[in-house]
Amino acid sequence: MPTSPAYRSLVAWQRADDLFIRLHRLTLAVFPAHERFELGSQLRRAALSVPSNIVEGTARTHPQERRQFLRIAWSSLREAGYYVHVAHRLEYISEEVQFELEAEIRKVAAPLLGLIRQ
Repeated sequence: MPTSPAYRSLVAWQRADDLFIRLHRLTLAVFPAHERFELGSQLRRAALSVPSNIVEGTARTHPQERRQFLRIAWSSLREAGYYVHVAHRLEYISEEVQFELEAEIRKVAAPLLGLIRQ
């Protein structure tokens, strides 16, 4: 019986994966059509980069390489947070949705920082 990849047990990856799915669906559902390929695309790419780099980092055997991919995930998470801010400023999402998304971003950030510091 095949086993699940190790990254799937990481809280940081689980939360980042959930955040990506939420942001992906949100941008396609509520952003104006012209923004689906501009800001929406940028937000989706940044959000996808977080769990993707966690996966790649955990596949590395050298600690410095591992941390580098986790730092890229961190940077992408910060970038996604900025795009959420912009989406609110442009009135694509409500303040309530912005606060919810920022809370989800913080929930990804905490365990991700823990992995980086290991």
